[in-house]
Amino acid sequence: MKSLFDAVENCLLTCEIEEKLSLTQHIAEAWRNGQLSLLTGKKPKPIGEPGRPAKPVLVMPGNVPKRRLGTKAGFIALIHAVTHIEFNAINLAWDAVYRFRDMPQQFYSDWVQVAIEEAYHFQLLRQRLRDFDCDYGDLPAHNGLWDMAVHTAFDPMVRMALVPRVLEARGLDVTPGIIKRLQQAGDQKTVTILEIILRDEIGHVRIGSHWYKYCCDQRGLDSEQTFHQLIKQHFSGQICGPFYYEARRKAGFTTMELATLECLQTATQHPENTAL
Repeated sequence: MKSLFDAVENCLLTCEIEEKLSLTQHIAEAWRNGQLSLLTGKKPKPIGEPGRPAKPVLVMPGNVPKRRLGTKAGFIALIHAVTHIEFNAINLAWDAVYRFRDMPQQFYSDWVQVAIEEAYHFQLLRQRLRDFDCDYGDLPAHNGLWDMAVHTAFDPMVRMALVPRVLEARGLDVTPGIIKRLQQAGDQKTVTILEIILRDEIGHVRIGSHWYKYCCDQRGLDSEQTFHQLIKQHFSGQICGPFYYEARRKAGFTTMELATLECLQTATQHPENTAL
């Protein structure tokens, strides 16, 4: 029986968009049908750049196009940025499957499902770009999500804490405001897409929360204190609010964890507060 890990490695390294989407679908179907095993004679390769098309050109975050909804160019820049996030998220989900071995079988089922849903989101957004005679890759983008994947490749607990629960969870905070502005502008088509994404992303962050806490339990660590420590270590001065509490609670954040985010945000805004 073919190995899930070997199949996922092939998908991760694939650069052509349509092939990556097709492989994502085929791997998910094979896994659900019991045609892939968790056995492999090969260790995961050190993390590097995943397969991606030649475009978009990757630039520093400050150099991406402005995303102001008041103009067509700003709207396209916003949708392109979210499309890029979703494409990265396909690779992130597959890297979680590929990289972290000896996890329970449900871990792999969860992240296979995430990969499928991220691919669906990407296709919805890409079609929306095409509605405006644009395509994914036409604008530059930044690589922040994958950079954090590289930094967390050594430990599934750290990956689950910092990628789904910090970077991807930020989408839970900002998407409702974008939806509201698009509703005011009468763009129901894009609103519907973002509502689908918001619903699914709550589930994705919840999966990250579950496996983060699983890893903490396995090591006898307090998950809330550990989350606080990891945030301070890796995101000092970078925690931004406001936070969408309802969505974050649905995604597995505890009251103490939300208070941690608030405290670290306050410390960021007021450097003179040295108690944190």
